[in-house]
Amino acid sequence: MTKHFENQIESIKKKILHLTAMVEQNLEEAVRSVNERDLKLAVKIISTDDAIDHFEVEIEEDCLKTLALYQPVASDLRFIITVLKINSDIERIGDLAVNIAQRAKTLAESKNNKVPFDLSGMAHLTLIMVKKSTDALVLLDANLAREVITMDDKIDDMHRGAYEAIEKEIVKDPHAVEYYINLLGVSRYLERIADHSTNIAEDVVYLVEGHIVRHQNSV
Repeated sequence: MTKHFENQIESIKKKILHLTAMVEQNLEEAVRSVNERDLKLAVKIISTDDAIDHFEVEIEEDCLKTLALYQPVASDLRFIITVLKINSDIERIGDLAVNIAQRAKTLAESKNNKVPFDLSGMAHLTLIMVKKSTDALVLLDANLAREVITMDDKIDDMHRGAYEAIEKEIVKDPHAVEYYINLLGVSRYLERIADHSTNIAEDVVYLVEGHIVRHQNSV
């Protein structure tokens, strides 16, 4: 391939890494806005969503232009296809971080501070999954990606536990239903972020090893 093609690939790598950094920061701050009931921080996160969307579209256009101009094959083709898929998952994580921040705005206005499930633990584990999946992409580390995949079941279990705990609280205090539904929304968004992190990890395995592990019982 030409030097121009190599420069284009390098540019795409830098942009996807920049996007992941933006999204990771937003997610960390979204979780903090919930834990600290920080209304100003929640508003700040929501305001960054357009920038993330714009960057995601720019990366997609770069990938499609590269496919059209250079018609890459083998590992280069696999890289472009993988970035297209990962780009979409990262943008969705960014959207879900905004959703968490929107819930934080509502929670910040409530006098109820009770959290009947391990929200901090669930958020911490989800953040680890996001960080490891993006690190696996940067390092092209299939083993690290597999670590992420094995963590997804734990998040699913924690979300089920959150649902059960909140259901009991609503029965005890029906007047607080709106508050608890917002808390459950945060848990649901974290569970979905973990799913997107798993998608990224599975795509990294494909990028590095050339085979698809999605829907397989063992990776």
